[in-house]
Amino acid sequence: MLEVAAAGLLAMMGLFDLFGTTISGWLSDHFDSRKLLFWYYGLRGLSLLFLPYALTATPAMLVVFSVFYGLDWIATVPPTAKLASETFGKEKSGMIFGWIVVAHQLGASTAAYGAGVMRDWFGTYSQAFVIAGFVCFFAALMALRIRRAPAAAVQAA
Repeated sequence: MLEVAAAGLLAMMGLFDLFGTTISGWLSDHFDSRKLLFWYYGLRGLSLLFLPYALTATPAMLVVFSVFYGLDWIATVPPTAKLASETFGKEKSGMIFGWIVVAHQLGASTAAYGAGVMRDWFGTYSQAFVIAGFVCFFAALMALRIRRAPAAAVQAA
């Protein structure tokens, strides 16, 4: 793939991310954040399972992936921030969300390293994309298991 084409696809993901994250903020104000995270992670998993196919199919399939993945790219942030606030109270939510970001970066760096190792072993990233897709499915199920904070605990915090 030419660098300009790859940059264009990345820019398209970023553009659709703006829409997806903004809509996610609105949805987080109106729906259960745990259910939103279930859908976001589940759809992200599907898109990652689709990516190896998109890489070997027509260029249009990469456009489909870029739009779909872009809409979901950072859409998890609003419901996650809301859950942190509801669970730990508004005063502690910034610190808690900061630790969530730290954990995310540790996981992302481990995943990137692991994907590189798999690329060296197998000559392709396809297995890493499939594993990441299934990890997203697991995250989707775990999001549903998050307990609601008791109303009295949130008000007291």
